Amino acid sequence: MGASTGTAHSAPTSPATSGPPRPLSRAELCASAVGYWAHEMLDGAEPYGDYQSMGLSNRQYDILRQVVEAARAAKRTQGIRAAEALIGRQTREACAEGYRDGGPSHGPWRS
Repeated sequence: MGASTGTAHSAPTSPATSGPPRPLSRAELCASAVGYWAHEMLDGAEPYGDYQSMGLSNRQYDILRQVVEAARAAKRTQGIRAAEALIGRQTREACAEGYRDGGPSHGPWRS
């Protein structure tokens, strides 16, 4: 049989990587978890169980409550886009502040 005149099929290419992805810092993990739940709660979902069943620490849950309260106010006055931007900004800032000196046994987490 002759050669096909269609496009050649090959395995998808991916950009070159220099190794495994960098693990997330504690602050990034905090912002990811708190941000997830903040978006869910802004959309009207009620969290199941307590903060531990949500995978949050007590301090992270405090951040979540503050962020959701502010995001709901922003949604009422400025719209959903402003509320979603606020969630991203406030979770990153609060989590970075909370982990600036380390984990729960150091710095501001100790209370």
